[in-house]
Amino acid sequence: MVKRFTSWQYAGPAAIAFAAFLWSLDALMRQSLYSLPSMFIVFSEHALGLLITLPWLIKFWPRIKTLSRKTWVSIFWVALFGGLLGTLAYTRALSYINYIHFSVVVLLQKLQPIFAIILARIILKERFSSKFYLWAGVALVGSYFVAFPQILPQWQDGGKNVWAGLLAIGAAFAWGSSTVMGKYSLRDLDSRIVTPLRLGLTAMMSGLYILLFMNFDTIPKLSPEQFIYLIAIVLSSGTVALSIYYYGLKKVQASRATLLEMFWPISAVTIDWVFFDHALTWSQIVGAMLMLTAIYKVTQRGTLTQE
Repeated sequence: MVKRFTSWQYAGPAAIAFAAFLWSLDALMRQSLYSLPSMFIVFSEHALGLLITLPWLIKFWPRIKTLSRKTWVSIFWVALFGGLLGTLAYTRALSYINYIHFSVVVLLQKLQPIFAIILARIILKERFSSKFYLWAGVALVGSYFVAFPQILPQWQDGGKNVWAGLLAIGAAFAWGSSTVMGKYSLRDLDSRIVTPLRLGLTAMMSGLYILLFMNFDTIPKLSPEQFIYLIAIVLSSGTVALSIYYYGLKKVQASRATLLEMFWPISAVTIDWVFFDHALTWSQIVGAMLMLTAIYKVTQRGTLTQE
């Protein structure tokens, strides 16, 4: 009995880390959609995800009708910031494939622990030990070295690489706040309720924007290859990863979840190296080691909670 409990206590962290790995594959596939408007990509992937999770929406509809106003506000926040604005900023940053490596975009937006930790303290009243702040700082320092192999940011191509970086940081705030609000909405809810609601609300908001502000003539038709990539995103790094992530988030503190998600940039850098021959520099290797060490330490019992 004790052995079973010990193994299951790692289910939440493992789920979040696996979802983070799937998200790194997302960046690889999403670059193939760079010719499409970012809002159209956001709408398409969330609408397809909603179709897949529609059985959950129907099954849990009686429970959904009883949700409180505060719960709806948190779910709407997750849909707006985590679903719409975060994905939009991230997708737009990745569209600058000729000016910035996709792994750098992934790494920059992983500054989200800064925002998530602040919001977790304010909204969720989570308390942290001094060890947590120490290892959180180590993780952020490591992410900086991985993101900037030349130590200092490089201004080039008319600042388009910097613009891509700012968009990635915007995604960091959006997803960091979404992590905290998602944790709030999951306190009393099954993740199979939150997932289709987030997908549905995001699809509605992005679809409304397309109807009101976009000229349909400017939207290119999806090629068969692009449609396959969209389906692949939904079935791997999109809806599936989101469901796995919410399963893990229900079992893990929001602040710890943001650091477990550091597996995302580490795997993204590895993919960038393997598929695009962007080899790691010595500073990136040191940074990756710091991040991995920090992630391990922060998941240990007694590191997060203030004694």
